[in-house]
Amino acid sequence: MPVPAEAFFLAAVPTTTGAPDQRFCIFYPAQGTTVLGLVLYIHPFAEEMNKARRMAALQARALAQAGYAVLQLDLQGCGDSSGDFGDATWQNWVRDVVLGSQWLRTRHNGPGPQGRCAPLWLWGLRAGCLLAVEAAHQLDAPCHFLFWQPPATGRALLQQFLRLKAAADLQNNQAKSVMAGLRQQLSDGLPVEIAGYKLAPELATGLEQSVLLPAPAQAPGRRLEWLELSTRPDAAFSPASRQAIAQLQQRGFEVNTHLIDGPAFWQTSEIEEVPALIAATTTAVSSSSARGASAPFQLDATAEVLAA
Repeated sequence: MPVPAEAFFLAAVPTTTGAPDQRFCIFYPAQGTTVLGLVLYIHPFAEEMNKARRMAALQARALAQAGYAVLQLDLQGCGDSSGDFGDATWQNWVRDVVLGSQWLRTRHNGPGPQGRCAPLWLWGLRAGCLLAVEAAHQLDAPCHFLFWQPPATGRALLQQFLRLKAAADLQNNQAKSVMAGLRQQLSDGLPVEIAGYKLAPELATGLEQSVLLPAPAQAPGRRLEWLELSTRPDAAFSPASRQAIAQLQQRGFEVNTHLIDGPAFWQTSEIEEVPALIAATTTAVSSSSARGASAPFQLDATAEVLAA
C-alpha cells in the first residue's frame, strides 16, 4: 500500500518586508500503531538538491513504512519555499532545520516505544549533514544523526561549487584566476552567479566555516549512522572520513558505518536510484531503535559493504 504524503507550507520567521515567509514541506506519517521515531530530511546544496529528490522521496516512504514519521523541508530560497537562493544565509538554513524539528516534535509529542517520547533523527545528505550538526546545538533535546555522504567540512563543498564557474576555463589554464576572482568577489561582499545560482557572501562564508563536529553527547546512547556510496571495487573510507568518525566517537557518539556500492546520485547526469542505500538506511535506523545501542566504529575494522 502506498504511503500517504501531506504537502503543506510551514510558517517561518516573518520577513522585514511583511511578505509571507514559508517553507514547503512534505510529511510522511508513520505507518503502524507506534511511532518509532521522527526523521527530518535536510537536503544538499544547490543543484544536488534536485538530483537527490527522487532518492529522498523513496527513502522517506521506506522509513514511514517502517514506523517513522518523516518530514522533508525545502530550505529558504530552495524548491517551493519562500525567497530566492541569492537571499539565503547559512544561519537562516540552520533556523529552518530547527523549525522543522520543532514541528515534528509538536506533531508527535505522544509516547514512543516503552513509554518514551519518539526520538528525533536529523537525516542529512552532503551539506545537509553540516546543517544538522549546527542545528543540533540549538535544539532543547538530544537527537540522533543519519548521514548520507557526509563531508568533514564545508570548505571542500564550496570549492567544488566554485569550480563549476571555472570549468569552462580549465583548457586554457584560466581556472586558477577565475577561482581567485570569485573568492575576491565574495570577500568584497558581492554575490557570484554559478550554474544558475546566485551565491551570497553570507551563505558562502557559513558553508565554508562549517565542520562536522557536534557538541559532545551529554546523554548516553546518542547514535550516528554514517553511510557512503562508491562504485570502486576497492572502496574504503577516506582519511578525512575516518578522522571525522574518530572525533565523533571521542565526543561520545555511537557510530555505525556502512559503505555501499552505488553511484553518486546527487551529481549524476541522469536521475539515479540506489535501492541498496534505501535498504541499508532503513535497516540501520530500525536496528538502532530496536537494540537501543549500536556497535562503535573501529578504525582498523573493515566497513560493511552492500552490493547494489
